[in-house]
Amino acid sequence: SLPTAAMANKGPAYGMSRDVQSKIEKKYDDELEDRLVEWIVAQCGSSVGRPDRGRLGFQVWLKNGIVLSQLVNSLYPDGSKPVKIPDSPPTMVFKQMEQIAQFLKAAEDYGVVKTDMFQTVDLFEAKDMAAVQRTLVALGSLAVTKNDGHYHGDPNWFMKKAQEHKREFSESQLKEGKNIIGLQMGTNKGASQAGMSYGRPRQIIS
Repeated sequence: SLPTAAMANKGPAYGMSRDVQSKIEKKYDDELEDRLVEWIVAQCGSSVGRPDRGRLGFQVWLKNGIVLSQLVNSLYPDGSKPVKIPDSPPTMVFKQMEQIAQFLKAAEDYGVVKTDMFQTVDLFEAKDMAAVQRTLVALGSLAVTKNDGHYHGDPNWFMKKAQEHKREFSESQLKEGKNIIGLQMGTNKGASQAGMSYGRPRQIIS
């Protein structure tokens, strides 16, 4: 059977007791918040303002999705920004949630893996602000790793991602890689997770 601990933080939040909620909140990192705020301001410019300190201040700052959208757009060259930003910040709940969802899709397209993604309610209802931090750290790490001139701020704020998580390789890296891959992969040459299916085998019922 699956370990329940791994399942617990993915389950529905409505039955969540207060002590479980406070355990989640303990994972929220105030020092990390400072670093993320510095990065977002460096990345987007001072027009994004700064949040009140603390988990709820951070949540309110990001909640309408605009700062997040500006952040992910700042990682792309002009002319190919993935998220459309309205002229005035959305005030209606569904519009704000839609804006967050656009950020999440753009972050995933940028290369953030699903396990590092927060859910809209994690931010919108402050259900799991630590997950929001995790997504932003993953995004920052990718931006530092890509090193394509769009990252602003101190590169030491984030760990570089291990290269195998990186989806786009430069030509020279690919050439270097060919020499190594042959040795490591043996008969598995060219195998990738893309073709694997994780579904259960079909049940044949007689």
